[in-house]
Amino acid sequence: MNFIDLFAGAGGLSEGFIRQGFEPVAHIEMDVYAAQTLKTRAAYHYLKENGRLDVYHSYLKNQITRDELYNAVDPKVLKTVLNKEISTDSINGIFQIIDEGLRNQQTSEVDVLIGGPPCQAYSLVGRARDPYNKEHDPRNYLYHQYVKFLEKYKPKLFVFENVPGILTAGKGKLFEDVQRIMNEAGYSIEARILDATSFGVLQKRRRVILIGWVKGSNLFYPDFEKVENNYVVSDILSDMPSLRPGETKDFKYTKPPSEYLKKKGIRSDDDILIQHISRVHNEHDRGIYRLAIEKWDKEKKRLKYTDIPEKDRTHKNITAFLDRFKVVAGDLGYSHTMVAHIAKDGHYYIHPDIKQIRSLSVREAARIQSFPDNFFFEGPRTAMFTQIGNAVPPLMAERIAEKIKRMLENKIDHQLELSL
Repeated sequence: MNFIDLFAGAGGLSEGFIRQGFEPVAHIEMDVYAAQTLKTRAAYHYLKENGRLDVYHSYLKNQITRDELYNAVDPKVLKTVLNKEISTDSINGIFQIIDEGLRNQQTSEVDVLIGGPPCQAYSLVGRARDPYNKEHDPRNYLYHQYVKFLEKYKPKLFVFENVPGILTAGKGKLFEDVQRIMNEAGYSIEARILDATSFGVLQKRRRVILIGWVKGSNLFYPDFEKVENNYVVSDILSDMPSLRPGETKDFKYTKPPSEYLKKKGIRSDDDILIQHISRVHNEHDRGIYRLAIEKWDKEKKRLKYTDIPEKDRTHKNITAFLDRFKVVAGDLGYSHTMVAHIAKDGHYYIHPDIKQIRSLSVREAARIQSFPDNFFFEGPRTAMFTQIGNAVPPLMAERIAEKIKRMLENKIDHQLELSL
């Protein structure tokens, strides 16, 4: 079975589908660094399938260039990544490239369409800054472009991921329009708010997962059994070398992987530690980080901005946003939500170790999102954090893909029985 990934980002959703045996026809992503990440990940899957992971490992160790990595891969594989903005002007050209990809797969059919348009314009944070006065923001209407792909390729089923704010934006009018045009395109749909913690991800992350299927196809929204976890966040962090702010320590772990890391496929025996990169912090901020860690360690309470000595406060506002500094507590069963804002500052993602006093590294943030350690993010550190914060956790994506695969396989089996 195959799929097309729209607004693909770094490929968290795609990763889950590939793990379940789906073959990508195309990933479409406008950000240049995220598109490079998708190409590098496509190279990984190709080299793994062909027993040549040594080439990929050489790239991770900086022994070969990105061009040399890509030269070891079938060009058709890299062409599945389209670094393009999806717009009225570009869409026909994108269709032509996808059609070529389908011919390469010797099919004219698309099984599944996945992806979620950028959501900043109608996210809760966005509305807090500008309470839905963004009627003309084009990001509000990218779902119209998504539906054009439904009309063109008529996939059996689609998965549309977004923030819960999409349900209430514009007093619910926006989501009414989403439902209307998807129904007019020939699909029955259902939307549910799902939490990544229910899928074995050690992160509290609520997202709207909308699933649509061709009307009359006897497909449906699958039920997802909750994964029971007895793990804590320190199970993600405990095997990593200590870092000072601004430091990078790659290639060697300090401990064997925890049961969680092994069980969830985040770290395997042949993995190389990569992108364990910490951002620089000034001493003023580190002093506040220390207060936040101590308060959690001693009292199991979060630091409020009003707990900071007045001389150390840089904001006069002491009535709102009091949780500007937050520790990723190692003794809890899940982290708070990882968002793209981690690229701008680390105050909301403080490492729990009092000896380090820093924010999470790139690799630690990726692990909280359930990305495997062999997943390489292209671009500067800020771009890496943005890609991680925007992603669908691969562990969550894989469970969704598993249910969809089983459902489509059952449908094919039923059709075969009828034909016999």
